[in-house]
Amino acid sequence: MLFSSTIFLFLFLPIVLALYFTVRPGLRNGVLLVASLFFYAWGEKALVAVLVLSIVSNWALGVWVERAVRRGQGRRIVAGAVVFNVGLLVAFKYADWLWSILGHGLVALGLTHGPLPELGSLLDPSSTWHDVLVTSGGHIRLPIGVSFFTFQATSYVVDVYRRDVEAEKSLVNFGMYKAFFPQLIAGPIVRYRDIHDQIRDRLVRREGFALGVRRFILGLGKKVLIANAAASCADAVFAIPAAELTAPVSWLGLVCYSLQIYFDFSGYSDMAIGLGHMFGFTFLENFAHPYISKSITEFWRRWHISLSTWFRDYLYIPLGGNRVSRGRTYFNLLLVFFLCGLWHGAAFNFVVWGLWHGAFLVLERTGLGRGLERRTPLLRHAYVLLVVLVGWVFFRAPDLGYALSYLGAMAGLQAGAPLAWHVDLWLDPVLAAALLAGFVGSVPWVQELAAWHAQLEARGRRALGIALELAGTGALALVLLGSILELAAGSYNPFIYFRF
Repeated sequence: MLFSSTIFLFLFLPIVLALYFTVRPGLRNGVLLVASLFFYAWGEKALVAVLVLSIVSNWALGVWVERAVRRGQGRRIVAGAVVFNVGLLVAFKYADWLWSILGHGLVALGLTHGPLPELGSLLDPSSTWHDVLVTSGGHIRLPIGVSFFTFQATSYVVDVYRRDVEAEKSLVNFGMYKAFFPQLIAGPIVRYRDIHDQIRDRLVRREGFALGVRRFILGLGKKVLIANAAASCADAVFAIPAAELTAPVSWLGLVCYSLQIYFDFSGYSDMAIGLGHMFGFTFLENFAHPYISKSITEFWRRWHISLSTWFRDYLYIPLGGNRVSRGRTYFNLLLVFFLCGLWHGAAFNFVVWGLWHGAFLVLERTGLGRGLERRTPLLRHAYVLLVVLVGWVFFRAPDLGYALSYLGAMAGLQAGAPLAWHVDLWLDPVLAAALLAGFVGSVPWVQELAAWHAQLEARGRRALGIALELAGTGALALVLLGSILELAAGSYNPFIYFRF
């Protein structure tokens, strides 16, 4: 069940809101927990047991760690908790990939004469859980959002060990925090220490609820009107055989994908933040217009903020951060972004994508960074866009070979098949409008309008402020109407977080 689906918009969300505001405050976390588990089970069915296991285990581990810390202990327990959470992630997300690497390694060494059987096929087919855990192709099933909720759980237990927060004694409260449906399957990664007070006591005010509705509509428009339109072209182009790609088509596909992933991901974050406001929660921002960055360092301060700060606080800084020698700092950066790439998917192209960004972060700490500071903002901005766009090729391509061929097509190193594939096949008025909206939406003009509105209010120019507010409300109404019409028409509505 996606936020951008009619069943969520017109059935699930209204029912949950009605129940939430009907019951007394003491029962509201229970309502959200049951609703969230139902929301997850709608798409994952029996694999909801993985989420429940993570909830119960980390709740118990948090209480255990807190008691041990009071006795001056707890190091082994928190280490075990980290191993448990990482192990859960590895078992479901990386086991197939690692098994495949092992098989290829054995073949290369001459120890076997063929690839190993699929890992899932080794499980007893008569087992009750076989069909739940294994796909028809013999692969281990990947629970949606497993990367998000395992990182969330890990940060909670570590924060309890560090005494940054007290362990949650209520299993219902902790379960609601872990399973809360707005941020369950696509983030942002919400840390317990940021909302623990709101879990126990919160108040939904009319202004906050209205803010949540506006933010949700904005995110829905990003997803449905921009990301989905761009996705139809991006997916089509990346499905073309690499040898048939031409430079114009490859650039169009990459630009479309760059807008798709930003507006899809930031749109979901906007919807999550908006839903949080509707239920009285305030989540931290997850995107801050990353495409206006003038360095890769700045890009990662603006892109997927909850993930980049998670790696900073729970890996980079514990490794020594930039307080160690220059060489060790560079190693720490590369290791963090190697794991960041791997977090996004079990494939070598994700590893290359992570190391690609890590390498430029290292370079920016050397002469490149100082040289960039002396260049014009336009040139620095162009540099960032080029690095990010090349990185997206590795992120989107099905494998490394295709990615390299795609980059060759972008550089004009192959003739391709211009008669079979040309930009006119996709660049119609709908896509052109979506691209224009994407370019405009990538800069913070909405924030500038909001600041202008606040200045008008402060100066007593209320009439102009009201007119601006009415115009904004009308624009949101059009976004909502357009999004609903697109969804009702059954337009292309992909879900790109299945690998996370």
